Amino acid sequence: MKVMITGCNGQLGWELQRIAPIGVTIVGLDLPEFDLSNKNQVFEKVLSVRPDLVINAAAYTAVDKAETDSETAYMANRDGAGFLSQAAFEVNASFLHVSTDFVFAGDTGRPYLPSDAISPLSVYGASKAAGELAVIAGHPGVRIVRTSWVYSSHGGNFVKTMLKLMREKPGLTVIADQVGTPTWANGLAQLLWSLAQPEVRAKNPGPILHYADAGTASWFDFAVAIQEEAINLGLLDQSIPITPIRTDQYPTPAKRPAYSAMNRDSGWAVMGVAPHWRQQLRSMLKELKQDLL
Repeated sequence: MKVMITGCNGQLGWELQRIAPIGVTIVGLDLPEFDLSNKNQVFEKVLSVRPDLVINAAAYTAVDKAETDSETAYMANRDGAGFLSQAAFEVNASFLHVSTDFVFAGDTGRPYLPSDAISPLSVYGASKAAGELAVIAGHPGVRIVRTSWVYSSHGGNFVKTMLKLMREKPGLTVIADQVGTPTWANGLAQLLWSLAQPEVRAKNPGPILHYADAGTASWFDFAVAIQEEAINLGLLDQSIPITPIRTDQYPTPAKRPAYSAMNRDSGWAVMGVAPHWRQQLRSMLKELKQDLL
């Protein structure tokens, strides 16, 4: 099987490549050599490679920057995703697309179902929501996997930022009234490789599935867990005070959902219930420690 992965240098793209099944040939694409928003380039590449499967792990993810850079966000998250889905359909390739919990407003007070109406609060969320519609229009067989709060030992993310700040600062304040689910990119990559199998996709018609690790947390909970696990593993020498604050005490350009936890039954039906997010965090930090040795 020949698989084209866009966003191959990102967290998810990296995880997809390192756990790829035996016998899979990967064609990895990313900026600056490959521009997803360039329709001609997208079609030329897909038509020349003629993959069996395309996994779109590329996205514009700078949530706050998108508020003043909306054109770039939409070009990548809506237009580029749409071009890719159309090109995949033209060569009869299967198509997997990754989306986000930020397509929801976060005001229901319960985990979101794949069928729930989307109502994004930010330009980033709106561009990803538009991307979902674009890929469905371009490829009737698409599977969209919404996920949340992704991190990995590769690349930049909340976990690695917190570790850096915990080494440098005497104390931190972290938002405690935004709730969702941290997700290790490794588990998400495993799900996508499961969906790469035609028989698995047939049993999980979608087109939209939700996947994240088990449990929920606020950003404050996540930060506290990062510090505790990192100290236990020797990644941090000492603890610092972490103070919970409200969203209105830390204003940002983009508005974020207060409760974006998703009902993950659809994703977990593919390969079973995911481990709890804290267990996954521990596994990632152990991996990070090995990388530092």
